[in-house]
Amino acid sequence: MMEKYRVKNLDCAHCAIKIETAVKKVPGVHWASLDFATLTLHIDAEDTREAIKAVHETDPNIELKSVAAVSGSLPDSNTFNPKSKLIELSLAAVMFAIILFFDYGVHVRLPEMLFMALAMGTYLFSGWNVLASAVRTVRKKAFFDENVLMVIATVGAMAIGAFSEAVGVMLFYKAGEFFQELAVNRSRGSIRALLAEKPGYANLQTESGLRQVPPEAVRVGEVIVVKPGEKMPLDGRVLTGSSQVDPSVLTGESVPKTIRTGDCVMAGEVNMTGAVMVEVTRPYAESSIARMLEMVENASARKTATENFITVFARYYTPAMVAAAACIAFIPPLFIAEAAFSTWIYRALVLLVISCPCALVISIPLGYFGGIGRASGNGILVKGSNYLDALAGVKTVVFDKTGTLTEGVFKVKDVIARNGYSADRILEFAAMAEQHSNHPIARSILDAYIGSGNTMPAVAVDDHAEISGAGVKTQVNGTQIIVGNDRLMIQEQIDFDECPIEGTVAHVAVNGTYAGYVVIGDRIRKDSVEAIAALRRNGVKRIIMLTGDNQCAADSIAAQLDLDEYHAGLLPEDKVRIFEQLQEKYGQNGRIAFVGDGINDAPVIARADVGVAMGVLGSDAAIETADVVLMTDSPAKMAEAVAIGKYTRMIVWQNIFLALSIKAVVIVLGTMGLASMWAAVFADVGTALMAVVNSTRALKSRIRTDEGSAEEKTFPAEPEEDVCIGQSAA
Repeated sequence: MMEKYRVKNLDCAHCAIKIETAVKKVPGVHWASLDFATLTLHIDAEDTREAIKAVHETDPNIELKSVAAVSGSLPDSNTFNPKSKLIELSLAAVMFAIILFFDYGVHVRLPEMLFMALAMGTYLFSGWNVLASAVRTVRKKAFFDENVLMVIATVGAMAIGAFSEAVGVMLFYKAGEFFQELAVNRSRGSIRALLAEKPGYANLQTESGLRQVPPEAVRVGEVIVVKPGEKMPLDGRVLTGSSQVDPSVLTGESVPKTIRTGDCVMAGEVNMTGAVMVEVTRPYAESSIARMLEMVENASARKTATENFITVFARYYTPAMVAAAACIAFIPPLFIAEAAFSTWIYRALVLLVISCPCALVISIPLGYFGGIGRASGNGILVKGSNYLDALAGVKTVVFDKTGTLTEGVFKVKDVIARNGYSADRILEFAAMAEQHSNHPIARSILDAYIGSGNTMPAVAVDDHAEISGAGVKTQVNGTQIIVGNDRLMIQEQIDFDECPIEGTVAHVAVNGTYAGYVVIGDRIRKDSVEAIAALRRNGVKRIIMLTGDNQCAADSIAAQLDLDEYHAGLLPEDKVRIFEQLQEKYGQNGRIAFVGDGINDAPVIARADVGVAMGVLGSDAAIETADVVLMTDSPAKMAEAVAIGKYTRMIVWQNIFLALSIKAVVIVLGTMGLASMWAAVFADVGTALMAVVNSTRALKSRIRTDEGSAEEKTFPAEPEEDVCIGQSAA
């Protein structure tokens, strides 16, 4: 059973790792993840009570509050009050200045006991909470904690007479923690603003008039009124009225779209111009905005290999540094005659100060969460940090054709007659055969027939069978009609024209005789060419297309888009087989992504290293199957997703290099006696602060998608028709 809890009173990233590790060790816990970025604990366990007990045993101050599966907001840190902490730090700084004045002053010196009392008082005032945390940690028989190590280092400094330095290290450690916590909370504030898009209320139409209720209280089938300036609180269909809506919350595109009676609307869209009455088609928990918020909020629970490595690294780094410090403190004085214990103990204390891995533990998950937030703001939903990392390693992208690289809006372009049939008669036969099909090609034939001024005749359909990936075979008023592709004609042993035509061809056979064919066109999306170019700029080496369409149509599309490879005439099961062959061929040279419409392509999406569903707002199949969901019909979003993945990984590795390199330098200098405890504490908290600030760039900075230029352009693709909730294009 999966449960989610808000975590309060947690201000230490290293402590978050300890809690997560303790929960994972509880019998019956299948999986657990404590996300420090969102202060959320995810537990999959048979019984969560033992897991919660393990949390409180690890840190008694932690408070857990169970939340619903969908929340849409992050908790404020109730332990962080910037104003009071700033006052406390200011008073401690004044006291420390007094100590420095008397310690290093030329004209005035305090008696030694009075100076020691002043130093101890300042030390206790500056670090009382560090001392309290250290005592609680020691009581739990855990010694490799940053608070314990800081106490050991500063008490050790006072033991060898470095009172001013001990007080200064504690004060600057606290100041660094303050600025670090301030940066983390500001990062959470940016994320919280992203997740604060939940509509606050719905205007429910009742017999007594409009009543304002929470969106969760509205049931499917009820009618709501959305006024200008209000957010659509739920997914639904417009009953009356027309307006323009801003879909940018969901799609990242600011281009307004017009809605009229019968059109679908999504929760989270902003109504701009006119009031509309909307019939609700989904409960709030299943609405577009709720699913989006849930995916964004839960995404960082799925950790990358880098995060898992840092978790293991942090577990062994601190004990290793403590062991190294002990060796430095005691071995040289035993074997080197001139070596003084006080000198080498001081050097060991420098290592203890630098032994906290917080810079890595905090900044890496914040970096990935910033990337996920950045992606969602651009209409790209990434289900986990691991998939964001996988996007950065994509070298091969495989696209479905229809509805992905092309618009998927079919229109009849021509009708060619054979064997004495007329074009009108062929179109009529095709329409009668396709009248019960929902396939886009069938709809295009029906639209062409009715658009020519015809009315569908009342006919008796004796038998109707859709052959997946091939066509339709039916009996109408005793006449057998077959409409389909080359494969179906071959299967039915009907002689037909092999058509070298750039388009989809639907052959028509009547009572076993070939009657002719219908040519159906499908336009390339206006941003497909730019999307392919942008992918190549972002390091994608191979771009491949899979399609069930004929060879001629596929060849034309591949030439226009400059694709590296394509495979035509594929059934759904053929796509899986071909994709597996591509994985064997190219899988050793980087990750392979598949981009499809998320409905017919679900088996291949599930098989890919990164499965991407495009333009499928409200589609259950897409959201459940895909690793990444592109909220618009624009293939350019795939290029954006890869760019964001690469940018985020770059920031994460910058933080890793920054933290490890600075710590390594200070460790070497400290061992040689060239770095003081002051340098160590600056290196420790300063590095953590710089890494946290750098992590926020993933959420706010412009992302480079071309050499030497920042990506500011988006490619909104206005679909010619909306796919409503519960419906989908084939």
